[in-house]
Amino acid sequence: MEQFLLAIDQGTTSSRAIIFNHAGTPVSIAQKELAQIFPKQGWVEHDPELIWSDTLAMCREAISNAGIEADQLASIGITNQRETVVLWDRKSGEVLHNALVWQDRRTADACAKMREQGLEKLVTAKTGLLLDPYFSASKLAWLLDEVDDVRQKAEAGEICAGTIECFLLWRLTGGALHATDISNASRTMLFNIHECTWDEELLRLFGNIPMAILPEVLPTAFDFGKCQADHFGVEVPISGMIGDQQSATFGQCCFAPGMLKSTYGTGNFVLINTGSEALPSANRMLTTIAWQIGEEVSYAIEGAAFSAGSTMQWLRDGLELFPNAADSESLAQETDPEHRVYLVPAFTGLGAPWWDPHARASITGITRDTKRADIARAGLEAVCFQTRDLLEAMIADGAERPAALRVDGGMVANSWAMQFLADILDIPVERPAITETTALGAAAMAGLQVGFWESEQELAEQWQLDARFEPKMDDAERAERYAGWRTAVNRTLT
Repeated sequence: MEQFLLAIDQGTTSSRAIIFNHAGTPVSIAQKELAQIFPKQGWVEHDPELIWSDTLAMCREAISNAGIEADQLASIGITNQRETVVLWDRKSGEVLHNALVWQDRRTADACAKMREQGLEKLVTAKTGLLLDPYFSASKLAWLLDEVDDVRQKAEAGEICAGTIECFLLWRLTGGALHATDISNASRTMLFNIHECTWDEELLRLFGNIPMAILPEVLPTAFDFGKCQADHFGVEVPISGMIGDQQSATFGQCCFAPGMLKSTYGTGNFVLINTGSEALPSANRMLTTIAWQIGEEVSYAIEGAAFSAGSTMQWLRDGLELFPNAADSESLAQETDPEHRVYLVPAFTGLGAPWWDPHARASITGITRDTKRADIARAGLEAVCFQTRDLLEAMIADGAERPAALRVDGGMVANSWAMQFLADILDIPVERPAITETTALGAAAMAGLQVGFWESEQELAEQWQLDARFEPKMDDAERAERYAGWRTAVNRTLT
């Protein structure tokens, strides 16, 4: 009987389930868009119960669409939006508040106050991260202090806290396991990435967060228990959990130090594998744990821009410039190449290398002959310019200029954008034949753990190229366009 893997990919804007075969090819995909909740300016929440019900429904739909039985699933791998945090009752499983999403900026002032107190150096030394509301710690502190009765229940050990994969694992196993994996733990700003443990000093700094509410931290490939038979008809082992950007890095087979990938989902995330070394950044990049297989922990340097696909979503839904995001490609091709319109997508602040939570989006360079196509193009270009910002910072940190950039995520289907990316970076851009690399990374982790695949080498041999975009722009135009972008960013910074 042929065996398959189920990957759960719970992202910021959708909940997805994908069935993979032994060739690493998607057999079926089920996806449902996730409603975004904006209680106040700069606040972003998700309904955890909706995440759960959508995830379960998409898994069942993917199994059905694949035409297989659940007992053909060798394992389940989970990948997730990172840093988004949720609280639930340890006994009843009842969710105590909406999840606070990684994009949420309500704790910006609290983080700024900690920076003013000179605490960022300590936090970065332990976690590899910067003091920013992007990460889970300040969000968790807010929930404990602002939601009625939560602090008291937490101190009594009656509450579970976790990021989304932790919540899904709890629900899938019927509360049998309150655990996270090391890649997600490293994004909370409460985890010492050198000692690989929750840090009591950091828990005190962030408002005395009780250790008892935090999950057990386990390797990325691990036997996380079994999904209850109630959900799919049979018990299925859960053997891999990994944060979405680390998962995409693994799915792109960036196994060797120096290999680089960039994912274009809601945000834009560039990761470079640094192997067994947790290299510090002098240019406000992030040092993070990539994954742990067995006893070996691998690290990465990461740069994060908060808006990529969400920029195109805003142009589609907010400005109603086009009915489908894919239409942006044909619009970009219509524009006058001499126009210089810049969109700086600081809708929830700017991420690396600026880290300005109070910056807000702007469009500059508009003239009387600016058309909707120019603004659509500016949105696509902004994603590419931000990638260059991140790459330049990594190179300044000592990384070698890569021979190529492997790309994935929904936006890479836009060939115009990928060509502009190659042009503005001045390096080739490689789009894989299988672009579902985030889900594939989770499936690969689970598959390695249960012997579905024998080795990383076997996975690397399956990776296939779909298209390679070579730089065509001349040096003068590249420099002039990028200088215009930096000017636009400087006007946006607070």
